[in-house]
Amino acid sequence: MASENKNPNYSANSVYLTRNLWSGILFGLGIAAFIDETVFHQILRWHHFYDKSTTDIGLISDGLFHAFSWFATIGGLFMFADLRRRFALLYMRWWGSVLIGAGTFQLYDGTIQHKFMRIHQIRYVENVLVYDLVWNLLAVLMIAVGFIHAIRTRRKIQITRKGRP
Repeated sequence: MASENKNPNYSANSVYLTRNLWSGILFGLGIAAFIDETVFHQILRWHHFYDKSTTDIGLISDGLFHAFSWFATIGGLFMFADLRRRFALLYMRWWGSVLIGAGTFQLYDGTIQHKFMRIHQIRYVENVLVYDLVWNLLAVLMIAVGFIHAIRTRRKIQITRKGRP
């Protein structure tokens, strides 16, 4: 995979820069939610999306959460396919925005849902602080690396534009 589009007719305008960003963010949100649902809700059975009611309600909430994750994932992939078709896909920017989306989901989940709303915890153990720290620090790391990639791509395109006649 190339880090930049090699098509000589490609014009990196702000519409395509934004679409690359939103495609990756949607895909990242969806994939992170899918992994959370599959690993922590289903395989490990640490919690449900909504744990303040019966197990049946928890399972229904997991199903709705799972549907959301797939809508976001498929929406991001449709945008990805459109960008490829138009020779406007910037791989480095897209992967950076995937990390931004995944990290944003994880940070939102770890802070708002786990701590503020208390609709579930990452795991019901005595010392949940270790789990919370790892969860949220990984989220911040993903967001930071994603922003670095997205900013570098934008700067590289701006430099390329200035260098053209």
